Amino acid sequence: MGGSLYQRIEKECEEHISAALRSLVGQSPDLVVFLSLVEKCWQDLCDQMLMIRGIALFLDRTYVKQNSNVRSLWDMGLQLFRKHLSLAPEVEHKTVTGLLRMIESERLGEAVDRTLLNHLLKMFTALGIYSESFEKPFLECTSEFYAAEGMKYMQQSDVPDYLKHVEMRLHEENERCFLYLDAITRKPLIATAERQLLESHIPAILDKGFMTLMDGHRIEDLQRMYSLFSRASLDSVLEESFSKNEAFCNTIKDSFEHLINLRQNRPAELIAKFLDEKLRAGNKGISEEELEGTLDKVLVLFRFIQGKDVFEAFYKKDLAKRLLLGKSASIDAEKSMISKLKTECGSQFTNKLEGMFKDIELSKEINESFKQSSQARMKLPSGIEMSVHVLTTGYWPTYPPMDVRLPHELNVYQDIFKEFYLSKYSGRRLMWQNSLGHCVLKADFPKGKKELAVSLFQTVVLMLFNDAQKLSFLDIKDSTGIEDKELRRTLQSLACGKVRVLQKFPKGRDVEDDDSFIFNEGFTAPLYRIKVNAIQMKETVEENTSTTERVFQDRQYQVDAAIVRIMKTRKVLSHTLLITELFQQLKFPIKPADLKKRIESLIDREYLERDKNNPQIYNYLA
Repeated sequence: MGGSLYQRIEKECEEHISAALRSLVGQSPDLVVFLSLVEKCWQDLCDQMLMIRGIALFLDRTYVKQNSNVRSLWDMGLQLFRKHLSLAPEVEHKTVTGLLRMIESERLGEAVDRTLLNHLLKMFTALGIYSESFEKPFLECTSEFYAAEGMKYMQQSDVPDYLKHVEMRLHEENERCFLYLDAITRKPLIATAERQLLESHIPAILDKGFMTLMDGHRIEDLQRMYSLFSRASLDSVLEESFSKNEAFCNTIKDSFEHLINLRQNRPAELIAKFLDEKLRAGNKGISEEELEGTLDKVLVLFRFIQGKDVFEAFYKKDLAKRLLLGKSASIDAEKSMISKLKTECGSQFTNKLEGMFKDIELSKEINESFKQSSQARMKLPSGIEMSVHVLTTGYWPTYPPMDVRLPHELNVYQDIFKEFYLSKYSGRRLMWQNSLGHCVLKADFPKGKKELAVSLFQTVVLMLFNDAQKLSFLDIKDSTGIEDKELRRTLQSLACGKVRVLQKFPKGRDVEDDDSFIFNEGFTAPLYRIKVNAIQMKETVEENTSTTERVFQDRQYQVDAAIVRIMKTRKVLSHTLLITELFQQLKFPIKPADLKKRIESLIDREYLERDKNNPQIYNYLA
């Protein structure tokens, strides 16, 4: 009776919520009183939905979880409130107007009920209408308010007082974000205030007050001016106010380089991730010219980072996924970015990245050649199409080998391809990377035929159900040979995710040893081709850590090579001079203590020795 009970609760809730919101139409002209009524209506709904959820907890935990397209009782209540609020535009408009008036009153120095503001803005966030319904008009009102105030105060005040006022206003807006605004508003709000109070008046502030402050030796006011201007665009200050003075220009560059590298490797990783987001397919609403402009801006940041080897490792890992899964938004944009990196860092930096593209292009030719070959025409099983990427080991990220017992049809295909490839390129060795494979399976469900886009591991598991209706976890493990942790993740994605082509017994999020699985005969979906998200395709903390560890390993080799190169040239060198030369040669940040460890390692391996009379001097051993 779960479905019937859920529908009757939903009908009862909808009637109640609709009546409650309609009762607010035409209520008090006093906006603060009206906002209090809206808050009470919202608070009542929250209390009532929590009580209903408590009473119907079993329904929420069984029927709702078994039906992925059914909302929880709490979410159903929110959806109904949002629906009927949109059907009462007067209530929504009056609420937003009241909130904006209260905030303006607070800016003008009046005391307001901040708790009321906090509760109502949390309501907008919970309903998912905060950005569109409140934040947009709020930022427009903020811009108008500070544009008018900036003009007025610039005419009435001297520069030191104006800067104190700006500092106070920025502090107030920051405080507002902590007290009642949503965290996502902080950045655009502060930027709006800075633009209207600072950026618009930079030339006037400098013309009117800079020399006065310098002549009067007003240290504190000059410090405030610098502190506030450093929040606005330094490039425009440099260009408009200081005529691109070279000393200022170099100081800004040095300061920015120091700032961006305070967190060492993290900025390099984040820049690579940002580029992955922009170059990945699905980035709609951006033209090629805009994408090219974004790549140029990213390159400006890239120039400042010291851990370029960290960037290369993460960029290479993400590029590999885009190429192998066909997820690149534009191959031209990919090549353009590599060309920019090559110009910036030299061909050695991009050698492996270019090699990856060559492998993809060569693989297309190999696949075409294979389809025309006698092996393919005479030996291939019918009903299967296979495309193979042949990857050169040195170019691509390192992937851990993962065993799997493939179905006979796929094994035959691999063997025939291997025979063809080795006859064409003798002396080479092929090693299949099972964790990177992906397939499209044809599935015949009672409610309609579908195509499932799945990983190779998901494929191997699903094909077992061609010959069995029900299989235990241990049966699947024995039949597939997939490593335990990987198999649990694979089964989770097939039986516990959004697309449940298998059913798990007993139900639950985790896969246990005594669980069993059956083919989901009741499966239905509106689309013909369905992507079953493979959990192992998502980036994990372990993946990030292993990428960073590989970078550090490579750095050790570079440090060792640099020490040997310097000592081979100099023959004898003091510890201090060796460290100094290493800092000049190495292109990544490293601590002196880590350099000392590498020197000790080379002494142990008899590349260097300490001078017998002075242990702070090293001799090169030929």
